[in-house]
Order: sequence, then C-alpha cells, then structure tokens
Amino acid sequence: MGLSSGSQLGPYVILETIGTGGMGEVYRTHDPRIGRDVAVKLLSPSFVEDKVHQRRFEQEARAAGALNHPNIVVLHDVGTNDGCPYLVNELLEGETLRDRLRNSPLSVKKALEYSVQITQGLAAAHEKGIVHRDLKPENIFITKDGRLKILDFGLAKLMRPHGSVSKTSLLSSTQFP
Repeated sequence: MGLSSGSQLGPYVILETIGTGGMGEVYRTHDPRIGRDVAVKLLSPSFVEDKVHQRRFEQEARAAGALNHPNIVVLHDVGTNDGCPYLVNELLEGETLRDRLRNSPLSVKKALEYSVQITQGLAAAHEKGIVHRDLKPENIFITKDGRLKILDFGLAKLMRPHGSVSKTSLLSSTQFP
C-alpha cells in the first residue's frame, strides 16, 4: 500500500513506515487529537476481501483489546481507511528479541529475566482465555527500558468466547466491513 509521510489514515497522520509483514504494514503515526505518536497496523488491501485474513485481523483486535498487562502491547483503537481495517497500538521504542539475539547471545540472568516477563504476559492472556499460538522472537519486543512486550495476536485462539472475551466482534459492528 505504501502510505506516504504526511498522509491521513483516519485521524492519524503518517510519519513513516516502521515495518512490513505478511498481512500489511505498520506505520509510526501521530494522533493530533491527544498529541501522541502511535503505531498503526494496516491490513494490506490485497487481503481485504480474503475472509481468512480479515478474520485473523479481527481476532487480533479482539484478543489484544481484551488484555491489559505491562508485558502485552496495548491496543488503543481500531478503524478502517478506504475499506482497509487498521489497528492502533502503543508505539514501542527498542528492538525485537530476534534483533537482540542477532547481536549476541543472552546472559543466563537476562534470559531468565526475559522468560519471567514472557511468562507473566502469557499467564495474563491465559487468564482471559487467550492462547497466543505464534510466540517467536519476532513477536517479542524489548523496549528501551528493558520491558518485554508480546506482539501480534493474529493467530490467537479465544478459548472462552462467552466469558471475559466477547464472541461478538467488537470490530464488525462499528469499524470493519
């Protein structure tokens, strides 16, 4: 899709592309309404009509939106732009665990520290009936202050749709086609 710097995506102003993946692109954007930068993940237009990808994108929003834990990326908003759904997450500064491991191996102390943070995030998700199912170094982000954040709940399984996670799509009725 390749949105350019300065263009609008809903209320968000595109600053730069910060990543691309199998389902779309992630942009650093500015929300002028509250004066903060956020990350916007936009589903690729080629997947808008693909029910499987659309369902995964909506599932990611439901899963991430149901969670509130310091080791899980925060979902702020959802929306659509020219029929393409997007998710608005907190903007993280740092690197993925994969990038960190490319530089050098972790010390035992650091590996244990990271393991505890990952376990705490996963435990919080499991308490809400959410199983991540795609945990890998690319989906673990290390912030500049050393906090780990679990990303990308696109393959998550919602185990208790009638409990704390609603079976009704929070997206379909208000944001997505």
